[in-house]
Amino acid sequence: MNKSESKYFHTALRMNEALIALLEQKDLEYITVKELCHQAGVNRSTFYLHYETIADLLNETLDLINQRFLSYFPQREEEILERLDSREREDLVLVTRAYLLPYLRFIRDNKKVYRAAFQNPGTMQAHVRFGELKQRLLSPILERFEIPAAHRPYYIAYYVEGIIAIVKEWLRQDCADEVEMVADIIESCVRPKGGLAQ
Repeated sequence: MNKSESKYFHTALRMNEALIALLEQKDLEYITVKELCHQAGVNRSTFYLHYETIADLLNETLDLINQRFLSYFPQREEEILERLDSREREDLVLVTRAYLLPYLRFIRDNKKVYRAAFQNPGTMQAHVRFGELKQRLLSPILERFEIPAAHRPYYIAYYVEGIIAIVKEWLRQDCADEVEMVADIIESCVRPKGGLAQ
C-alpha cells in the first residue's frame, strides 16, 4: 500500500468509526455530513471525495463491521466451502448455536448500525449483499439435498428472510431479550424438533 492509499484508507476508517459513534447517539436520518466530518476530524470536501451520500458511507461501514464480525468465527467461509462436498448431509445445517450466538451478540453490540441498515434496505442494497452468500453457500447445500434447481430460490428466500425477520423483531425491541433465547427461537424455526417449533 503506497502513502496515498494508506491515507485514503485511514480517512475512510475514521469516517466509518465516526458514523458508528454517531449511530450510538441518534438514528441515521438525523445524522448530517457536517456532524460526520466533525466527528471524524475531516472537512466536507474530504467526505465528498470519498462518498456521494451518507448511505454510501453506511454501506462501507457495514462492510467493515461484517469483516470484524467474520473474525469472531472459528471457521472461515473458505474452509466451509472446501469441505462442503465431503461433509455428511446432516452436518450441512448452518444454523447452529456455534454460529448463532456470535452472530446475535455482534448484532446486539452494533444494533444501531443494523437498525439503520434494515430501515434503509434500498440504499443498503441488501439483495446484493446476501446474493453471493446465497449462491456460493446455500445453493450447493440445497443441491446436496437434491432440491430441484427451480425450487432453490424459494428455499433460500425462506431461510434467509426468516432469520432476518426474527432479527428485525429483536432489534425493534432494542435487543431486550437474551441472545440465547433468540438463538433458541431461530433454531426451533429452522430445525423444529418433532416436526413443530418449540
